[in-house]
Amino acid sequence: MSEETIAGRAPWLAEPGLQALLAALARGGEEARVAGGAVRNALMGQGVTDIDIATTTVPDETIARARAAGFKAIPTGYEHGTVTVVASGKPYEVTTLRDDVETFGRHARVVFGTDWKRDAERRDFTINALYAEADGRVVDLVGGLDDIAARRLRFIGEAEQRIREDYLRILRFFRFFAWYGDGRPDAEGLKAATRLKAGLAGLSAERVWSELKKLLSAPDPSRALLWMRQTGVLTAVLPESEKWGIDGIHPLAETEKALGWPADPMLRLMAMVPPDAARLEAMASRLRMSKAETAALVAWARSPAPDPQMKHGDFEKLLYRSGTQGLDARLRLALAGARARAGEDAEALLAAAGWRRLLDILQGWKRPAFPVGGADLIAHGIKPGKEMGEKLSALERRWIESGFRLSREELLDEAQRPDD
Repeated sequence: MSEETIAGRAPWLAEPGLQALLAALARGGEEARVAGGAVRNALMGQGVTDIDIATTTVPDETIARARAAGFKAIPTGYEHGTVTVVASGKPYEVTTLRDDVETFGRHARVVFGTDWKRDAERRDFTINALYAEADGRVVDLVGGLDDIAARRLRFIGEAEQRIREDYLRILRFFRFFAWYGDGRPDAEGLKAATRLKAGLAGLSAERVWSELKKLLSAPDPSRALLWMRQTGVLTAVLPESEKWGIDGIHPLAETEKALGWPADPMLRLMAMVPPDAARLEAMASRLRMSKAETAALVAWARSPAPDPQMKHGDFEKLLYRSGTQGLDARLRLALAGARARAGEDAEALLAAAGWRRLLDILQGWKRPAFPVGGADLIAHGIKPGKEMGEKLSALERRWIESGFRLSREELLDEAQRPDD
């Protein structure tokens, strides 16, 4: 037991539901502690969303005790010892202490036990293997507290062995470094990641993209991406970035912070890959991205790059023709790049002001509704078919060029005139 405590730094620890659940699991000589990320984040002053519990009770006993305390218990990962307990409306993942006998990537054959040190040693990184008692006292069995103090990310045991157990740990190494590390990543971790990166090819696309997205959501992932590039890991999982660049990531993160934009993993991805719609569709398919994510990439790739000094009216016409999604990304990336150069380049400073002005226009813009439809033309004697389609397209072009000012009546009058 260390003298470190999260009491006073973790308001969630005092929640009655959690305290009642820990007490129920600890009766009769058993033990239960908060484990992993919640303890780490509390110590590092970061927010906590998920709270996991480790316990010496086997799954059936966990379920029985939780239900006896009036909580809902769901055997979500029963074969691996995990039960989700809903206490006072909040879910907690409760997992029996275990030892991995054999590992198969994401899966492992496990035996349950009561040895907290063995349970800690089967985890990936020291900072993820901390426990906290119900009163907040921290239990550190692998040197995680020292690593948290130094903001150092380190594998538990031999880095190469831990990666061979699950090659996703290569990406997790860089992801956790992006979120929690300082300075240079752990040398043994870097060497192991470099030697074993070929193993990434055997991972499912969904797992790779999930890790990349979490990494790209870090406050500033630029240093982690640099080391991924140096080790060849980035090219292995994202070959589209190889001849492009990651130089835009830090300026983008700085701009997000300065202007209050949320960290956007998709925008950061766009900063790393070429705006080639066909290549991006192939990349999205390979990584099993969602339809919305794919659409965002393609919209960005296909959107035009507006001039920062474009007039207000001309930009609104461009917005109408091209839509806002892709242009929004174009403007944000252009603004971040210009801001990075503005200290030494007067033209970049002027461009940054222009991009910011256009972005303000975009954010306040509402797409106007074209006031004429097919029924209007039918009522004026124009038959459905090719002629009507051409007429509607011509009228819409006239309406756009007018700055969306021509009224329905004016457009219908124009529709009656013979074509030149």
